Amino acid sequence: NGTSPLKFLLLGMSDGPSLQTPLFVLLLIIYTATVFGNILIVVLVIADQHLHTPMYFFLGNLSSLEICYSSTILPRLLASFLTRDKTISAHSCMAQFYFFSSLAGTECYLLAAMSYDRYLAICQPLLYASLMTWKVSLQLAAGSWLGGLLLFAVLTFLLSQLQFCVPKAIDHFFCDFTPLLELSCSDTRVLMQVALIFGFLDAVFPFLFTLASYVFIIAAILRIPSYVGRQKAFSTCSSHLAVVTVFYGTLIIVYMLPRTTSLRQLNKVFSFFYTVLTPLVNPLIYSLRNREVRDALWKVLRKA
Repeated sequence: NGTSPLKFLLLGMSDGPSLQTPLFVLLLIIYTATVFGNILIVVLVIADQHLHTPMYFFLGNLSSLEICYSSTILPRLLASFLTRDKTISAHSCMAQFYFFSSLAGTECYLLAAMSYDRYLAICQPLLYASLMTWKVSLQLAAGSWLGGLLLFAVLTFLLSQLQFCVPKAIDHFFCDFTPLLELSCSDTRVLMQVALIFGFLDAVFPFLFTLASYVFIIAAILRIPSYVGRQKAFSTCSSHLAVVTVFYGTLIIVYMLPRTTSLRQLNKVFSFFYTVLTPLVNPLIYSLRNREVRDALWKVLRKA
């Protein structure tokens, strides 16, 4: 393994000494709120019988994933603020890249599974119970986790075989694919082709599937004659649609935005949105926009 004796320097979010303490406090609050909010969603889904449906089963999986997802980046970033040590070993860097990218891929698949669930509920309501059984739900969730974890194991292995040039400074706040590739002295053509194929399987295909599902969902909602009926149907998928928009909107901007010197700071800002803020926003969206989740929360608070 060519990377084993190496250490990388993560340049982070900002070099300004005056910003280190405010950034540490902000990130600590965000991480604490993210973990607490998503654990609360998982607990509510498990504890409340009314939430024992495929839709909330997927939501519980999504919240569990968000806890893991944010934990691949924020604890290491918080530690670097405390210790002032921005170096990271090659093995730790590859591990961070693997868990971050595989969980991001899993989220793409989970969001696609949730859109399929909403498609069946709105477009095939009479067949929903027979089509979206617990067995199907478990298979979709398991497939989402395995798809992300297995595909990126191959990509991470290939990435770890590269030789890296001096200086080994990563202009980012975590070990992402493109910043690492920019440091490589090796021929990366094969790796780029593999990454392109995996990117289509793990991000583009689930995105197109989700997009197609919502085209059918919106068309079905527009055919409902009454305004109340349309509003009720849309409310069942509005939370998921908001999450999809936030996640894919920032993800597309990050990986479509050219990594020129002038745009690198902007790239970090959008990366911050989809890696740090999205896991925080998801439980807020579902708790504020979903009546059943709010009702379950009030029941827990009343018992307490």
